[in-house]
Amino acid sequence: MAGSTTKKVLVRRLDGQVLAGYASPQTYLRADGVEVLTREGQAALVPYQSVKAVYFVREFEPEPGGEEKKLFQSRPKLEGLWVRMRFRDDDVLDGILPNDLLQLTEQGLTITPPDPYSNNQRIFVPRLALKELMVLGVIGSPLSKPRRKARLVPKEQRKLFE
Repeated sequence: MAGSTTKKVLVRRLDGQVLAGYASPQTYLRADGVEVLTREGQAALVPYQSVKAVYFVREFEPEPGGEEKKLFQSRPKLEGLWVRMRFRDDDVLDGILPNDLLQLTEQGLTITPPDPYSNNQRIFVPRLALKELMVLGVIGSPLSKPRRKARLVPKEQRKLFE
């Protein structure tokens, strides 16, 4: 594995298995799969065909009772594209994609999950794992900035600078 900065990840496979390990955010996406350093110190390359998602997590073992939210309960506050993904196993997950579509990779996309306070910080989803991807909304579009009201200056104040 190249790079010195690694993050904790959980690689969820389509068959239900979970691989815990470490990945470098800059180099974990390879041409033929996701590169992970397992907790035992073994380098593993998981093919994209078998990966459901790569979860960048705070801890390997989430807190008891910390149920993962998969859908937004209301309109999200984060800027970006609000998307809903349907996986090949018919599981559904919402997320926020950055407004910068240049960040989409050939292998897949990285989203911000619905609950920013959960154990999951970011989620990478391979294109091969998806059956459907819908854009539900554009949040924080630069085209819809609120206009500022013109300030009315009192007559007494106008005379100060004459």
